[in-house]
Amino acid sequence: MLLGKVVGTVVSTNKEKELEGLKFLLVRALDADNRPTGTLVVAVDAVGAGVGEVVLYASGSSARQTAVTKDRPVDATIMAIVDQVEVGGTLTYSKDRD
Repeated sequence: MLLGKVVGTVVSTNKEKELEGLKFLLVRALDADNRPTGTLVVAVDAVGAGVGEVVLYASGSSARQTAVTKDRPVDATIMAIVDQVEVGGTLTYSKDRD
């Protein structure tokens, strides 16, 4: 899984039937110190995340391993909303603090 921050939404009214009903979010990858790496992906939201939240997402074939995305043509899926990140004993992110 990868660490990222939801920075926007993607709306698509015309899409493949297998993608109907899915919510798309724009996610920017983060390093372990909560700094953006520059990479952006469109990810299917499997957990109800929102803009501004730090999330864990999977890409590639792992993105199709949730109940929401099973056998669907997706390459990135948000699988968790992060509460805290600690690196070397230092809290680098806390949902309650940021």
